[in-house]
Amino acid sequence: MSKAREFEYTREDFNFLRKLSNEYSGIIVSDDKFDMFYSRLSKRVRVLGLQSFKEYCVYLENNPEKEFTDFMNSVTTNLTSFFRENHHFEYLKQTLIPILLKKNSASKKITLWSAGCSTGEEPYSLAMTLLENVPAGWEIKILATDLDTNVLKASAEGIYTTDRIGGLSPERLKRWFKQGTGVNATKIKVKPELQALIRFRQLNLMREWPMKGKFDFIFCRNVLIYFDRETKSQLAQRYAQFLEPAGLLFIGHSESLHQLTTDFELIGNTIYKKKG
Repeated sequence: MSKAREFEYTREDFNFLRKLSNEYSGIIVSDDKFDMFYSRLSKRVRVLGLQSFKEYCVYLENNPEKEFTDFMNSVTTNLTSFFRENHHFEYLKQTLIPILLKKNSASKKITLWSAGCSTGEEPYSLAMTLLENVPAGWEIKILATDLDTNVLKASAEGIYTTDRIGGLSPERLKRWFKQGTGVNATKIKVKPELQALIRFRQLNLMREWPMKGKFDFIFCRNVLIYFDRETKSQLAQRYAQFLEPAGLLFIGHSESLHQLTTDFELIGNTIYKKKG
């Protein structure tokens, strides 16, 4: 028995929408995302005053410049937290930062990329780790990118509800965040010292990467899981091209470059080093 829905929604509609999403982003949308697409996109159908998903598909096809960004923002998954998969930040503190302080002692500069930064917890966690462990006088540059323009806006604002900061120590909260007051008492805001290190930019990983120069390391965690094997290999190779010699790539706990053709070797728990 089919579910009662506010809007008519067929498998044909779903196939059209997921094909469009895949062609633009490279993300593979499996059959089990049928209900998710309905729940995520119903709001767009309602806002536009349409009667069915078939009408939405037609509207999207005829008005891509108006609707496509909202469509992609709706179906993109954003799940993150401060210091998620903390072993990566411990490795950064204990192993990688000491290496970079020696390697980059002449330039006194560290450059990194948070790819798929979602609502900003990852790049802010990186900024905290670096500022806590890199001597004053060094230049730290963090590029944070995502496909979803809505989460990028939220990231740049750096405002979070207190239920999002449960994993942060009282020391870090005091040092790096400002507590809201009055009607904002349940919110905190990232301090300007962290925000100053980060450039938030919209980027589709399947399109051109306009960045100049290379990175000391890249965090691209829980992104590769959305792509097929060939695309994963292509992405890994592109990351290698944007890394300094012996640069590192950090990926998610459920991801692996095993059996993919890449220029990386595994050196730690989901930590890869560029060969050569």
